[in-house]
Amino acid sequence: MKRLFLLLLIVFATTVSAMAQIDSEEEPIPPPRKSFGPKFGGGAGFTQNLVFLDIGPINQILTANKFAPFNGNGLFMMGGQGYGYILLVPNLRVGGMGGSGTRTSTSYSLADHTRRDLELSAGFGGATIDYVFPVFPRFDIATGIFLGFGGMSFTLRRDDNTQKLWGTEWQQLGGNDSVYNVTTKLSGSFFVVQPNVNFEFAVLRWLGLRVGVGYMGMFGNNWKVDDNYDLLGVPDNVSAKGWMINGGIFLGTFIY
Repeated sequence: MKRLFLLLLIVFATTVSAMAQIDSEEEPIPPPRKSFGPKFGGGAGFTQNLVFLDIGPINQILTANKFAPFNGNGLFMMGGQGYGYILLVPNLRVGGMGGSGTRTSTSYSLADHTRRDLELSAGFGGATIDYVFPVFPRFDIATGIFLGFGGMSFTLRRDDNTQKLWGTEWQQLGGNDSVYNVTTKLSGSFFVVQPNVNFEFAVLRWLGLRVGVGYMGMFGNNWKVDDNYDLLGVPDNVSAKGWMINGGIFLGTFIY
């Protein structure tokens, strides 16, 4: 009886070992984990930026001088960007970017029948350096910095809201009487540094989308009146710096 039990145990163990060996031979070998190669190629596209300005100091100046203040602090900018991977450093790319935007306000005084218009413009342009981290086959995170120059300007207009005649306009500027129709431009130039983080998704191998966040810092200032005369005494807190949200649509080479 003991010999029969031992024989059955040996047969069972041999059968189980053989079945396990057959299963291991038939089981497919899992594919190796996909690794991301270095990025290459490049792209170019249309960008949109929403900059959240420190609008408080600007509105204080407008209100004190009978101009209408701005509602909200967002300045929408449109522009473009192009870039290419340099290949010497994997996943590092360089390029250029620029954008500009405008806001306006209008006030009308019943006391002196005077209309006052303000146009606030800001823009920037320069070079970009980004390092790209592949996360998924279609999804990347890019961190980088923009270095360049930018500026902002205030175009001020005061008008007496009457008909304009050729001769009258010349007489106002050539005579000694008060001038009621005036346009003045106050413009400042700055050095711009903008660190940013972008999330990029390849819809197709030639079409990509982007959304990101950054901070537009402006340093130094050089202000002019009508692009000819130096303007002194401009408050330091009057600039187009601030946090920004950006988006973009790009055409190029997107490998995944």
